[in-house]
Amino acid sequence: MNKFDTNKLKKIAVFTSGGDAPGMNAAIRATVRMAIYKNLEVFGIYQGYQGMLDNQIEPLNLGSMANVIQRGGTVLKAGRCQNFLKPEFRKIAAQNLKVQGIDGLICIGGDGSFRGAKALWDEHQIPIVGVPGTIDNDINGSEYTIGFDTAVNTAMEAIDKIRDTAASHDRLFIVEVMGRNTGYIAIEVGLAGGAEEVIFPENPFNLEKVINKIQHGIDRGKKSSILVTAEGDKPGYAYDLAEQLKQKANFDAKVCILGHVQRGGSPTALDRMIASRLAAQAVLSLLDGNCNHMIALQGTSYVNVSFDEAIQKKPFTYKGLLDLVDILSQ
Repeated sequence: MNKFDTNKLKKIAVFTSGGDAPGMNAAIRATVRMAIYKNLEVFGIYQGYQGMLDNQIEPLNLGSMANVIQRGGTVLKAGRCQNFLKPEFRKIAAQNLKVQGIDGLICIGGDGSFRGAKALWDEHQIPIVGVPGTIDNDINGSEYTIGFDTAVNTAMEAIDKIRDTAASHDRLFIVEVMGRNTGYIAIEVGLAGGAEEVIFPENPFNLEKVINKIQHGIDRGKKSSILVTAEGDKPGYAYDLAEQLKQKANFDAKVCILGHVQRGGSPTALDRMIASRLAAQAVLSLLDGNCNHMIALQGTSYVNVSFDEAIQKKPFTYKGLLDLVDILSQ
């Protein structure tokens, strides 16, 4: 975390970057309205870092934020910008911001977004504060990220419906959820949905264990089972798992890949509340002269965590929940 002189802090801009997450609009709204309450001018940068390069920067006001809190996605749009990985393009972005008179930034996104934010401060001393927004919940230093609760609830609703079909036809289903390189969505959905097994990158896959768990259920009269797996390195991993189960144990598994449906939809109350509080605190942090960090949720407190720490790999802390899945799915 760094300090800067707030005497010239008159205009700030907010942007969303990376993948969209339910609750981002609540965070944008809180940023705009808290900033205006504190007598700051607020601008929105459309299309994330690409918008900085293309100068897609427009003023926002109280009316701009009407009826957005309940909407999924992001009204400012989002995406990934490969050019922003290069210093010469970051220089263009910084120049555009200075021409617009932008004195500080609020970045809503994940670890990739925070790497770009850190570079803007390190190279051009543009004050910036991050708000963790990603359905994967994989930002180091924060126990929660915007969009995670909605994604879990969306996946949970789908699994409840799949379970009806599994029970009606005595079938084994493999449900693939998002999560990329981490299993936070998978483990919470697996526990809440009564899955027989949860498979994800931090949990080494043991085919024999999975087969034995399914067979144990069959032996005691169980007619249907559900496995939950994170997508891992590539979407469609569930098909590889189904093929292995077929070849090794002659289990005929049906596959359901939930995919991007988990990103959309109206955010839950929890996502709206936490997004609002994180973003409001980010504005206050800028006004206090603090930057080069994100606002994180730790326990019941909102704290500053440096970008250096935030972009490190988050240690997996769900071992106890995984043990509980094994116990309760017997």
